[in-house]
Amino acid sequence: MILEKAKVDFKEVMEGLRNFVLNLRKNKYEDVLKAYPNIEYIEGKAKFSSNNEIEVNGKHFNAENIIIATGSRPSIPNIEGLEKVNYLTSNNVWEISSLPSRIAIIGGGAIGLEIGQALQHFGSQVFVIEAMDRIVPQAEPELSKYLMNVLEEEGMKFYLKARISKIEERSGSKILEVLTAKGKELLEVDEILVATGRNPNTEELRLDKANVIADKRGFIITNEMMQTSNPKIYAAGDCVSKRLMLETLAAREGVVAVNNIFGIKSTIDYNHVPWVVFTNPQLASVGYLEQEFVNNFGSCICNIVRFKDVPKALIMNEEGLIKIVADPNNGRIVGLHVLGPMASEYIIEGVLAIKLGLTINDIIDTVHVFPTLSESIKLAAQSFIRNISMMSCCVE
Repeated sequence: MILEKAKVDFKEVMEGLRNFVLNLRKNKYEDVLKAYPNIEYIEGKAKFSSNNEIEVNGKHFNAENIIIATGSRPSIPNIEGLEKVNYLTSNNVWEISSLPSRIAIIGGGAIGLEIGQALQHFGSQVFVIEAMDRIVPQAEPELSKYLMNVLEEEGMKFYLKARISKIEERSGSKILEVLTAKGKELLEVDEILVATGRNPNTEELRLDKANVIADKRGFIITNEMMQTSNPKIYAAGDCVSKRLMLETLAAREGVVAVNNIFGIKSTIDYNHVPWVVFTNPQLASVGYLEQEFVNNFGSCICNIVRFKDVPKALIMNEEGLIKIVADPNNGRIVGLHVLGPMASEYIIEGVLAIKLGLTINDIIDTVHVFPTLSESIKLAAQSFIRNISMMSCCVE
């Protein structure tokens, strides 16, 4: 029996996705708020009137403590002609109902790659334009390079160390003038997705009225207790000046802020926070990069293990890399970085190792389940003391 190639109704998929998000938003946010009688929800734009007063819809509210959690929005680069063409962002890409035949993605970070690979799998030709010399520049270079190789094998095209000088529309197509070291190239596509970072929603808050200091981009500066320059005002989420913007991190920051308001001393350490790029394979990371640790402390010990040495990955016919960064003085694990199948599911072992100050030997001395992908972490630890390619399964 010959099976025909599967056909996907893109419009139906997108409609299902939108309905899923609407239901989740209702169940996890709207209904949750309604369940607490001591919460009053007011819809409107807030702005500070003083240190302890805000104005919403013409009404004034006083409070001993205030938490700012206004989030962020896509950052739009200053490119000639961009404002004259219809472009997509992570806010509105979910509204499209037809699959673009060709799409240019401006930005090679998590959002651009996740959406880009999804569209590539549906059948789009995807072009990624990145200003840096590699994609996911905040990741370990070895993992960035490996991920790009995987995406290229799937058909994705990359322009690195590139910038767009101008964009215009001709006969229904969008033409991007892309500049690289090779010169100028005209790229013709049907859609453009802008994925060049985020801007904070703080410009209309009148932070100066409350003596709250923000950085030059408008992100609010806080201490480890999520306290702003005004000790009675706290901030949490994407409006805060920090390296990572994550939903789970925003929730934790909110808890830290509330704890401190109620006199329960609580702090946050961003070095314990994991982040993931949900491509396939997934890129997951926590703690110091090798170069970061060397710059801060002088030296490190680091090892990389390929997933071809992980039995479960061989069973699944999957490949990838796992890298451990450790302190040479005591073997303490300070960074764990994984590019592999379902890496988000087991990066938490690295989080706990770093948070609890565990060493390479602590990981080696811990029995892991065989065969699993998480066993890769133990194998990476064992690689510091032996050649794991010449080792039988389940040693130690």
